[in-house]
Formats: sequence, C-alpha cells, structure tokens
Amino acid sequence: MPDGREPTTVKVVSAISEVAAAQWDACAGPGDPFISHAFLKALEDSGSVSSGAGWQPHHLVIEDEAGKVLACAPLYAKGHSYGEYVFDWGWADAYQRAGGRYYPKLLSAVPFTPVTGRRLLVRPDAPEELADVLIGGMVQLAERSGVSSLHVNFPTETEWRRLAHAGLIPRLGQQFHWENRGYGSFEDFLATLNSRKRKAVRKERRAAAADGIDIGALCGADIEARHWDAFFRFYRDTSDRKWGSAYLNRDFFERLHAAMGEQVVLILAHRRGRPVGGALNLLGGDTLYGRYWGCAEAHKFLHFEVCYYQAIDFAIEHRLRWVEAGAQGPHKIQRGYLPRPTYSAHWIKDDAFRKLLERHLAEEREAITYEMAELAKESPYRREGG
Repeated sequence: MPDGREPTTVKVVSAISEVAAAQWDACAGPGDPFISHAFLKALEDSGSVSSGAGWQPHHLVIEDEAGKVLACAPLYAKGHSYGEYVFDWGWADAYQRAGGRYYPKLLSAVPFTPVTGRRLLVRPDAPEELADVLIGGMVQLAERSGVSSLHVNFPTETEWRRLAHAGLIPRLGQQFHWENRGYGSFEDFLATLNSRKRKAVRKERRAAAADGIDIGALCGADIEARHWDAFFRFYRDTSDRKWGSAYLNRDFFERLHAAMGEQVVLILAHRRGRPVGGALNLLGGDTLYGRYWGCAEAHKFLHFEVCYYQAIDFAIEHRLRWVEAGAQGPHKIQRGYLPRPTYSAHWIKDDAFRKLLERHLAEEREAITYEMAELAKESPYRREGG
C-alpha cells in the first residue's frame, strides 16, 4: 500500500465460510442484515447460492500481513441474470446478437435482494481507500477471467459515485419506501394523508380483515416450524407464478431462522385458524425490509395489508424510520410509499458496447430522474394548508 502503510493481500475466496464470521462482520458492520456473514452463509450452505444455481461465489478479501481482514466484497460469477432486479436481459441479447458471449459475468450484490446497502466493506479502522482497492480488484478479476462485464447492484450513493469515478458506468433506478415522520400510531400517519387517500386506506384495511381473517407479526422464538412450512408454501406459489421456479429452498429459511431469528419478522394472515398468506421481513438498523410474499387464498387487499400496512404498524411500534417493501410498484405511492433512487454501476469489457451503454444509461438516468419527480407529485400526503 502507498504512504508506508502495512502491505496487504487481495484474494478471492470461493465460499463465505472461508472467511471467519467475526472478520467479515467487522467490515460489514451492524445495521444491514443482508451483507452479514450469517445471511450470505445461509444462502450458500442451503445451496440456494451455488455454481449449480448460477451463482458461483468469488468474494474479494483484503488482508494485512497478519491475516486480519481489512476489507471485503460479496462477488459472484453469474451464468444468467435471474435474481438481480437490475435488468440487463436486453444487454445480454444485444451482446450475443453482435457475436459476443455475455455470460458468465461478475456481479457484486446480495443474491435475490434488491436492497440498497454497502458493497465495498471496509473496516472502520482501516484506510478508506481500500474501497478503491476492492474496485480495482473486481475489475482486474473481470479482465483476468475473460468475462464480458462486471456489475455492482444496489450500492449506496457514496459507493455509486466512487464506482463511477473509477470508470464504471453509473445506472439509476427507483423504489418506493415509507418514511416514519415521528408517528405515534397508524392513525397519526393517516392524518397526514389527504382525505380521499385516507378513506381509501381505511377501506382497504377493513376489507382485508373481513371474512374471519386475523393478521399478526411473529419474531424470533415465536416463529415455529409450522409457520415456516406455511410461509414456504406461499413463497413457492408466488415464485412458480412469477419466475417459474423458486430461488430459495426450505433449508435456507431454516438456516436464516437459526442464525438470525431475532431479525426475522414474519407477518402471517390466518382465516379461521388456517394460514392463508404471509410476508417475510428482515429487521435492520432503522429499517424494516420487506422481502417475500405469498398466499393460499385470494382475498381482496390482503397483499396490501400484509406487505404494506402491517409493515407500517410494525415500524411505528418499534420506532423504525423506514419501510422498504421491495422492488418496483408505483401502486405503493397511494399507500404512503414514495420514490427514492437506487443505484448500480457497470464495467463492460468491449469498448464499442461500453460506449453504446454509456449513451443509453445517460438518457435513462435523465428519464428516471424526470419520472421520479412526476411520481412525487402523486404523493398522497396533505400539502401545507391543505
């Protein structure tokens, strides 16, 4: 390293288990469950993430001479673009029609998780510029491996700008998040909505609770195997309808509960004692992260209640600042979830293709910025004096 600091080694590991949990988590820090050693290990140990699933771990690790991990980054060789939520299917098609081979590619992300968070994990007591060493290591690995591209999905805005400065092409996206503005109750939140939206939310909540449906949140030791069995059925049903196959297996949820049970918030709906729908959330720092939803019976507005309104209830009760309810969904706006930017950055080996993408993504960033501004105008919140 420059400036006379101790020399470091950058290496690639083929499994998260090759890094001690305490060492990885010292870089990842608290507050984000998805970049924790436990979460990534549950994915790998369950087989949900593996070479056979098209997610081959190539995690980057920077160590000092004593073997202390100073920085790390989750990294995977991908044989497809499933489970990423930053869509490059069109890029792959164009690349291959031009005679290139788009897959495999490298991806720094949390598998199946469209949640903004750190990707360049540097210990707080280590030099900040190790983030640039991680970026350089990713690019060098991509060049050495002969892959078409390197992608960093859902980094923080600070990392996004650092990646762009290093030469990766910045891409902009958006999601819809709910912010707790110091509410003491759900009624306090409703009071900030305009009259029409307030009435609509109350109507949806009444309808969702009709026909003998009871909804509640379970955490930690309160979640039993029977609850996971029911939720996994819901998850499989949704996965089969939306993607054709489930990304996660039953063993993953078992391992998640064993390793991170206190951060799991499982919201289940029962009808006359029988589970009919549910949503899995993870608790981190000041945010409740909504992840998966499914149901066994169709009930009007049940999805909105279980995924959005119950999450708001939980956030208010536990004084959380944010609810992130997953990817996509402009329909969330009228339920109090407003647009926020998300980020990704992309390195492309082929110069001609890179230049095309640079122009395309510059136009896309302008379009998304404009769209977010227009969507914000549809906010259900009362205006000052309104």
